[in-house]
Amino acid sequence: MKQLLDFIPLVIFFILFKVYDIYIGVTGLMIASTVALIITWIIYKKIEKVALFAYLMIIIFGALTLYFRNPDFIKWKVTIIYFIFAIILLASQLIFKKPLLQKLLGKELNLPTQIWNKLNFSWVIFFIVCALANLYITYSMSQEFWVTFKTFILPGITLVFTILSGIYIYKQIDKNSSQA
Repeated sequence: MKQLLDFIPLVIFFILFKVYDIYIGVTGLMIASTVALIITWIIYKKIEKVALFAYLMIIIFGALTLYFRNPDFIKWKVTIIYFIFAIILLASQLIFKKPLLQKLLGKELNLPTQIWNKLNFSWVIFFIVCALANLYITYSMSQEFWVTFKTFILPGITLVFTILSGIYIYKQIDKNSSQA
């Protein structure tokens, strides 16, 4: 249900962009994201930090896009979010010596530190590649393609990478339980 609530604002953005323009799309994204956040709060009585951060980025970069009438602001939001995620994951591993993914999932999954490090680092690389892909598409492709990329391709790629991470974890759990 949460994933659907996160995806609906993107679809609204896409539809309004297609019917009107980027500015109406961004306005719709901001409104729909606010409604989705409120519904999430009503249903679950809490809002995850990542969801709140993403929402604030939508509002800030959406407002900049509308105020300056420059779509580059909303396009940069994706890149900035992905770079921040990559930095946080990398810092958790290099500075704090405990991968953030282990902290988030370690209660449910018992895996060796080296597996958590590999998984965490693979997400760092994933976020950097997505951020760079967004930059490339922002400046070398049409705005129409960027909207499609942001609305459908990036979430699709993220879903595939999440599934691959799950398969990797499952295989590691299987190996660890057979070694125990």
